[in-house]
Amino acid sequence: MLRTIEVIMVILILAGAFIAASFFAVLPSPRQISSPNLRQFALTTLQVLDTNKDLTETVFKDKADPAWKDLEIAVSACLLPNIVYNLTVYDIVTSPDGTVSYQPANSITNSESGIGTDSEAASYLVTSTNVTFTVAPQKISGTLYILNCSDANGWWITGYTGQTLAADLRNLLSPYFSTTIMVQSTTQLGLLLNGMSLEGEIINNAVVINTFGEAVPIPSAYADLYPGDSYAEYCYELGKRVNQYNWIWVSIVGYPFFYVSNTAKLASSQNSWGIYGMKDVGSGGLNSFLRGLDKEHYPSYNYDGSWITGSPDLVYFSNDASYYSNYYGLYPAPYQTATRALPSSIQDKYHLTVTSSVFNPVNNWYGAATFKHTGTGALTAIGLTRIPDIRITALALLMDYHPILYKSEFTLRPGERPTQRLVVLQLGQQGGS
Repeated sequence: MLRTIEVIMVILILAGAFIAASFFAVLPSPRQISSPNLRQFALTTLQVLDTNKDLTETVFKDKADPAWKDLEIAVSACLLPNIVYNLTVYDIVTSPDGTVSYQPANSITNSESGIGTDSEAASYLVTSTNVTFTVAPQKISGTLYILNCSDANGWWITGYTGQTLAADLRNLLSPYFSTTIMVQSTTQLGLLLNGMSLEGEIINNAVVINTFGEAVPIPSAYADLYPGDSYAEYCYELGKRVNQYNWIWVSIVGYPFFYVSNTAKLASSQNSWGIYGMKDVGSGGLNSFLRGLDKEHYPSYNYDGSWITGSPDLVYFSNDASYYSNYYGLYPAPYQTATRALPSSIQDKYHLTVTSSVFNPVNNWYGAATFKHTGTGALTAIGLTRIPDIRITALALLMDYHPILYKSEFTLRPGERPTQRLVVLQLGQQGGS
């Protein structure tokens, strides 16, 4: 009997505790338990309404404009039947002291009694269609020369020609340079190497991009001057000119100066892979160029034909490359395969300094970097495997010059001023409470 009384008392205590806890506990409403993510829903709805800039155009119209009725219909079509909404448009007003305030301009709703407290809202900033956002890059002083020689063939640019790559590079880089000139033939290249401008431009302190990969165009006069296997001496002369005119010579892919090309002068020659109009120079072409860049004597009895590039395989963006990739809106893959990377040792040997590197060096191999001579002149070598990604070339140059992008400027029609409005969509859910 005593045991039974104890059990009954325990039950009464537990029941009392449960009743007391239920009395004081604040339980969420069924709406809160099962409601959708109304804030995300509101933002998605605003984005859908503005897919074709319909929302932007409407919110700047007069309240009596029929477009507001169309917007009301569109909002209702986007929402579930049990969702109530209030869409309010605010003018953004900035006072002379810089204080920003938001003044209601118009609103639409499907609930006369209000939405209530259990609601979520999302905001969306729109700019009048008479306003255009612009980005104006700082101009790099000097000339950008892009080799577009119609009488040359390329190698290691599989799927492209030097001419198509030249056109794409012009589109990418010409906004950043004060002058861009396409070098249309090996004859024009010869004039340039001899110190003659092509369009009255200043040839000193220029950038010369070779779009022909491992091959470099050779003017007929230079082909006659350095016949046969001594074409390495032409590469030596290129290095001397780069130093003399303080150029940055850019090789977009592969082993630089491995071939020379002139489809007329070397019509009967081929590079052992069936590409005619081209002559094999070998690894000595790069060595000779570097010797010319360093203003060393070119030996008459022989030249250095040792292979100096390496294959570190995967290379990854440097911190600078990641930053400037975002800054300039260039997004090549942040890791690439490098099979023609230049060694760090050429810095001491030829008095060079790495001023910018797209990829972190791997065991002292640079997959894509600019090597500047302590005097004048530089070589930007993109030692990646084919197929060439010219965004790497553009990024390498912009990293070296880092021109400023002047953003947040607006161009307006005459007599108009920029206008921005804030659109706030508040959503609530009916039923379930």
